[in-house]
Amino acid sequence: MESLINAIIYVTSFLAMLSILVFVHEWGHFIVARMNGVRVDVFSIGFGPEIWGRTDKKGTRWKFSYVPLGGYVKFFGDASAASTPEGDLDEMSEEDKKISFHHKRLSQRAAIVFAGPLANFIFAILIMATFFYTYGQIDTPAIVSQVVEGSAAEEAGIQKDDVIVAVDGSDIKRFNDVRIEVLYSAGEAIDVDVLRRGEIVSLVLVPRLTKIMRDGVPVLGDDGKQLEMYQIGVQGSEDVVIREHGLFSALWAGTLETRVIVVQSLRGIRQMIVGTRSVKELSGPIGIAKIAGESAKRGIDFWIRVMALVSISLGLINLFPIPLLDGGHLLFYGIEAVIGRKLSERTQEYGFRIGLVFILGLMMLATFNDILKFNW
Repeated sequence: MESLINAIIYVTSFLAMLSILVFVHEWGHFIVARMNGVRVDVFSIGFGPEIWGRTDKKGTRWKFSYVPLGGYVKFFGDASAASTPEGDLDEMSEEDKKISFHHKRLSQRAAIVFAGPLANFIFAILIMATFFYTYGQIDTPAIVSQVVEGSAAEEAGIQKDDVIVAVDGSDIKRFNDVRIEVLYSAGEAIDVDVLRRGEIVSLVLVPRLTKIMRDGVPVLGDDGKQLEMYQIGVQGSEDVVIREHGLFSALWAGTLETRVIVVQSLRGIRQMIVGTRSVKELSGPIGIAKIAGESAKRGIDFWIRVMALVSISLGLINLFPIPLLDGGHLLFYGIEAVIGRKLSERTQEYGFRIGLVFILGLMMLATFNDILKFNW
């Protein structure tokens, strides 16, 4: 019975989160298209046959479809959700050309496409800003309260009460910044600057892969094995600083936090490409469903915070220059700007096919990782 309840929580919380984020993403496309005079024929949450829908006064069909893993907006002149042109665009009447996506200026089409990922970033910023404005922003000073004996930190010369001010050239504002920099080091040597009795001391550390313990008990991962993480062997201060924010400072803090997450995500992807980080860390729908379910168990606040992180990931992934994604369309528009004409429909079609194969392969890899990681 408990397994059934958990499955229901995972599925419902995942579908609710995904539906909200898909709506936000597609609404970005939708609203900028409307602003540029493009008629939107369909706004769908999900793919496949329609479950329920209604048509508004401007002719847009708003609907829910049976396959809830995504969504799309279909503009006037599109043949499919991938925004491929329908028929011979030159045969359209002048009136139809005025409301056709494919007859808009390059800058307008690019703005419409970019608006989807941008909406995801703005949504995440607003979520974070709301929490910062309501509850304040929790910070822990990057002060070393304890150095683990025999650790990389001790060998490098870090001392109790040192203030870590920079890691590999990145400014450190809080102790969690140190954790992130060490985690993304993937075991490579890092330069650490500490403030000690008013002077800056520069040190070099090599993080070590360490088995994680909590209160003397091994911390297990989803695969049932003990978790391992790169660490340098320091503990931060137990003092917690809550920074209060006004409306505008909360928005700025939310923007900065989103920027940090984007930069670290790109850093992790680069490490996977060059081989210093394992592609086994990729997660697919199953992994996201589990994260959504676990966050829902901890409360609606935590679930909303996780939704902000997933929204950033969704916006970032869609900007990758892969045909079929928004970034692929922007890539085509960039080529169009350089050569002075649109790519042929045949070229775009081949691009979309290659993109589809790549995305399906990536999803299969991520799903396979999820299956191996979780202790079913």
